[in-house]
Amino acid sequence: QVQLVESGGGLVQAGGSLRLSCAASRSIFSINIMGWYRQAPGKQRELVASINSDGRINYADSVKGRFTISRDPAKNAVHVQMNSLKPEDTDVYYCNARLFVRPTMSYADYWGQGTQVTVSS
Repeated sequence: QVQLVESGGGLVQAGGSLRLSCAASRSIFSINIMGWYRQAPGKQRELVASINSDGRINYADSVKGRFTISRDPAKNAVHVQMNSLKPEDTDVYYCNARLFVRPTMSYADYWGQGTQVTVSS
């Protein structure tokens, strides 16, 4: 299992920047995939960015070139630097950890509590 604690959300004007952080209760290298998702009311949760334990990174098309995901092994943390923010980036952002569960040969997802990001126009 893993517990996740997020920080860094807030209110920013369009064009501004925010940095979200997610601290895990175990080594991030023991977690298969860590990522950030976002969800607006009434909509499905969607992937923003993810990073595998081997360092492979994936971004949603809508954030490529603006968001950067990174790891901080010393703090068991994953960050996402969000630049050139747009009003449409307004959402609740959730940290995710995906672990492979060998007995069931399947993945288990763990989620943080969510942090609000609001971008004003």
